[in-house]
Amino acid sequence: MKRTDKLLFLQPVLKDMLWGGTRLSEFGYDLPTGTVGECWGISAHPHGDCIVKNGPYRGMPLSRLYEEHRELFGNVKSDRFPLLVKIIDAKQDLSVQVHPDDEYAREHENGSLGKTECWYVLDCAADATIIIGHHAKSKAEAERMVRKGRFSEFLREIPVHKGDFFLIEPGVVHSIKGGTLILETQENSDVTYRFYDYDRVRNGVKRELHIDKSLDVITCPFKESKTKPVIKRIGASEVETLVSIPDFTVDRISVNGSVTLDSGSEFVNLSVTEGEGAIDGIPIRKGTHLIVPFGYGAYELSGNMEVFRSTVPEK
Repeated sequence: MKRTDKLLFLQPVLKDMLWGGTRLSEFGYDLPTGTVGECWGISAHPHGDCIVKNGPYRGMPLSRLYEEHRELFGNVKSDRFPLLVKIIDAKQDLSVQVHPDDEYAREHENGSLGKTECWYVLDCAADATIIIGHHAKSKAEAERMVRKGRFSEFLREIPVHKGDFFLIEPGVVHSIKGGTLILETQENSDVTYRFYDYDRVRNGVKRELHIDKSLDVITCPFKESKTKPVIKRIGASEVETLVSIPDFTVDRISVNGSVTLDSGSEFVNLSVTEGEGAIDGIPIRKGTHLIVPFGYGAYELSGNMEVFRSTVPEK
């Protein structure tokens, strides 16, 4: 078997969303409807389990591969594949929501992980905004505002620009708003509590809200998560570490020519979000998602492209 056959290329899962659009076609995906909101590019979640497209594990769901061949994922001790990487096309506003932490989700959501996530803005409209945080000083004040529907007073809405990065920790109220294209890296969880959904209707029914659970887990007062990106130049290429926390490390790699990187003692998720090139001579392009397995060693990225790398730090 050739060394490059060990690379795990994945078939993304596309999700039809009320608020979605058509921009994911720019990544080379065939959209099944006109309202595709999410591409789950690297996922082993039951709500969207990517299939391996190549090599000896071709046709195997990523969740099964993780269960049966843990040696490909090195020192990770999680009982499930730990991360989920998405591209989100928000043509309209997403619901105003909040996520629980691991402890709350384990107790109240049938053993699920909670959700820490982060956003990198791939593109957005000139006047785009997002919601991160709120103005309530206490849970009592938050509950009064929410119960009375005083959301314009409650929510913290800020401008957003291409290239912005945000860490969204459990308990932080948030919403991606229309006109925004985002790469999201998160814990492997699909637990979301909705505060507010603009009274939208799908198939004649309003989507479920989760006011009580939202108020259980909300952080009051809001505390903004500050990140300090670190940039490393490697020849004409650049590796920008956007965040490194116990749940994940996320890097943006700007490839100009070629750059050799080492997978070290981890498995590595790679998602190409712009341009085209190759990994160890295998062509990749905008919309490609793959995993470099544990033990693969150094790999060369070549071409002109933007690649996002996510890893799970050793505990």
